[in-house]
Amino acid sequence: MQLAIVGVGKLGLSLLTGVVNKGVIAPHDIGILEANTERAQDIASRLGVRMLAKEELGQAGRILICVQPRMFSDIAPWLAQENVGYISTMAGVSAGTIGRRLGTRRVVRVMPNLAATIGRSQTAVTGPREAHDAGDIDFARQLFGAVGQVYELPEHLFNAFTGMSASGPAYVAVVAEALADGAVRMGLPRPLANELAARLLSSTGELLLERAHPGMLKDEVASPGGTTIAGLEELEAAGVRGGVMKAVIAATRRGTELGKDQED
Repeated sequence: MQLAIVGVGKLGLSLLTGVVNKGVIAPHDIGILEANTERAQDIASRLGVRMLAKEELGQAGRILICVQPRMFSDIAPWLAQENVGYISTMAGVSAGTIGRRLGTRRVVRVMPNLAATIGRSQTAVTGPREAHDAGDIDFARQLFGAVGQVYELPEHLFNAFTGMSASGPAYVAVVAEALADGAVRMGLPRPLANELAARLLSSTGELLLERAHPGMLKDEVASPGGTTIAGLEELEAAGVRGGVMKAVIAATRRGTELGKDQED
């Protein structure tokens, strides 16, 4: 068995589906361990993967830990296996902390975002030399490449990546909701306003990828004395730019706190 996945919630299932659909790993080489056995049975039946018991984890070459950080202390005793590489999606929990709890240096830390559910995630990957040497980093890149783009980062930047990219869909959703609310306030029907906001953010993302800096796109849209610059003036007066920056900073700090909660 190449991979065991511990925790098949929204993220775990998204990754599992992407890996199976793209043929990265054959279904019979994947096992899943999930507290909700009825859910696990349904997933195993649909995707052709194996259901596992705790005692079978040692049969896997690598284990993906896809649970909330607060659960790690409880599951660490039975997660620890010999000659196994680990990949963790737990926010804030360092590779060093995971390694100390599990008795290994073969730990890869990853951080995807919700866009994994549609195959467009941005995932950060990091790990110590032992994980590189054992091929665990390359394995993780291959896995998460099935659901989007992968970026290898030094671990000291991981919480910042989490605060921006992993938490970012929520910030952008608030912007979309505010745009739609403004349009409704000025008379557009709610369904149309919601659709326009979603399509606007999606297409703007594509435009931003074609430019060296976001300010370039802003300047293209804001003509002298026009409607856009009037709107931008209000955004600046409301402190929107500073508020978004503070959101990223707060989320980054919270990631650090989550990691400290799991330190020995």
